[in-house]
Amino acid sequence: MIEIINRRKKADIEAARFEALLRSLARDYAVLRPEIALAFVGDAEIRTLNRVFRKKDKPTDVLSFPLRERAADGKFYLGDIIISVPTAARQAKRLGHPVERELEYLTIHGFLHLLGYEHDEGHEREEARQRERLEKKDRLAKRARRPHRPRPGTSAR
Repeated sequence: MIEIINRRKKADIEAARFEALLRSLARDYAVLRPEIALAFVGDAEIRTLNRVFRKKDKPTDVLSFPLRERAADGKFYLGDIIISVPTAARQAKRLGHPVERELEYLTIHGFLHLLGYEHDEGHEREEARQRERLEKKDRLAKRARRPHRPRPGTSAR
């Protein structure tokens, strides 16, 4: 089961979009029916988690807590991803893309950490591959929504 938790009352998070993204990532990496929690929080909450678990007393954009274990109930618990919406919003503004896109990128980043990727060339390569895959999917979806217009000089039949 994939659980999306939005603790930001001001942030309109499209949970289905992130659930679909995580399902797609799980399929791509052959992780069968993982248990994942993705939480959208504020800077204060992520700062506390960052201080407690990483000994860094500052907000960060994303934290991952991998479990990667099968429990007695037979479920495979991959882990949790925590994303700071305000930090993501600042980064999105600086990078010139929508907040939703930044949240998707951070979800990909966090998921790769759940799989065991660390900040190295392999992680960067996988992250770039998944970002391109996401953008290609969005381009195809946008094209599919566009009404068909016949080219000039052709019949509209």
